[in-house]
Amino acid sequence: METPINNDTVTTNLVEPMTLKGFRDYFPNEMIARNHVIESIRGVYEKFGFLPIDTPILEYLVTLIGTGGEETNKELFRFESPEKDPIAMRFDLTVPFARLIAQYPEQILLPFRRYHIGPVFRADKPDVGRYRQFTQFDIDVAGSKSVAVDAEIVAAMCEALGRLGLKNDRSSPPEYLVRINNRKLMNALMEDCGLADINLQKHVLRVIDKLQKIGVDNVRRELGRGRIDDSGSPIKGVGLAEAVIERILHYIAATGGTRGAVIETLAKLLSTSAASQLALDEMRELAQALDGLEISESQAIFDPSLTRGLEYYTGPVFEACLPVAPQFGSVMGGGRYDSLVERFMAFSIPATGASIGVDRLIAALLSSGKLKTTATTTQVIVIGMEGVPKPELLRIAKQLRDNQIPTELYLGAPRAQLEKAKLEDHKDPKVSVRNQMSHANDTGIPIAVIIGTDELNAGTVSVKNLVVGKEQRDGVKDHEAYVKLGKVGQTTVKRADLVATIREMLK
Repeated sequence: METPINNDTVTTNLVEPMTLKGFRDYFPNEMIARNHVIESIRGVYEKFGFLPIDTPILEYLVTLIGTGGEETNKELFRFESPEKDPIAMRFDLTVPFARLIAQYPEQILLPFRRYHIGPVFRADKPDVGRYRQFTQFDIDVAGSKSVAVDAEIVAAMCEALGRLGLKNDRSSPPEYLVRINNRKLMNALMEDCGLADINLQKHVLRVIDKLQKIGVDNVRRELGRGRIDDSGSPIKGVGLAEAVIERILHYIAATGGTRGAVIETLAKLLSTSAASQLALDEMRELAQALDGLEISESQAIFDPSLTRGLEYYTGPVFEACLPVAPQFGSVMGGGRYDSLVERFMAFSIPATGASIGVDRLIAALLSSGKLKTTATTTQVIVIGMEGVPKPELLRIAKQLRDNQIPTELYLGAPRAQLEKAKLEDHKDPKVSVRNQMSHANDTGIPIAVIIGTDELNAGTVSVKNLVVGKEQRDGVKDHEAYVKLGKVGQTTVKRADLVATIREMLK
């Protein structure tokens, strides 16, 4: 004898469905948009010769922070492995790449180009648009010191953004822009200003890195005695002398009509030290490489205010923003990191690369109208009327799928109907044609194939263009007129003509 189900007990034992703080779920319309963006970028990266890799989400803690623990100020999700080793979730894809290069000298032939897409984790305080898990899409080249490689990274950045429908062709205001600087130039400036202490230099660079967010006046205050932020909290200043502050601000404000003009302006502001000349020569070479790749002056500019936050950058740095959605800040950035692999090896392997913040980029594209969401990739729904055997419906679905037409066969029932069903009833509940059509309209499926017993006996099917039908009925308030429009966009065809009819409709 079966034990009766106590509904009170079932209700009491329910687990409340919820996501972790700082994490999120993605629905089909969001994932379809993400997949479109990712596949568009992937096509560009593969065209540039980058190869796919993947690494574990978890790494040894020492891998991520180094033996001194000084590498990153990012908050890490830290754990202990079953073997009691300290481990953590990766906070970016660059450090694991450096580890990979050092760990597999026989398998990875240099120079090596890779792309990598995956989730990264930072235990920051969650905020609007800020999550603890987010997706990065990286490209990197290891094994070359040539700034021509940095130029190729910039070219790939520009083409990837262009592939997503963003324009920068001088015919209209730019919809994307890549800014470029060189850490060696910033180091030369620090040297010219008499700022020899490494920690002091890092503090200055972190403040300059905030320029786009907080403005020049707040940068001036923070380089000096400090400031009060918007929340009323005090921000400790660097404590530089006024003359040094003004020199730094004058330098980072330098502009020019071309990349070459910016370099010559900076040459006049820097000393003639060996460090300055090396950095300037490197930027001249980078400018020539960008010209060779036909990256226009409007696509990529030299901006002496760009510093980038991470400490492991050693040469050119780059950052992409979308002037059509400035509130999102940088959507892509990177730079050269020739010393990072030294964490794992006794010698250096030069490397450079860039990373896309996929979530931020998608948010910016949606905000600017450059990306549209859709609820489904399914193009056809097969609807069976009462009395039609399921094997017949399955044959139609297979016929369409065999012809590369994404097809759903409606099997199941709406949530409200399932809620009323008895738990012990193992039969599929009967679902009306109206409910099946509503499902198609609600999910955005454009075409319905409808078959009843009459069509089955005649060897035909009804094909309904749901988009046309909806357009015709929109705004119709009279019930009689609405009913008359019920067959708009619908035709009956022979089974042999089904695929051709649907393809014509999809056009």
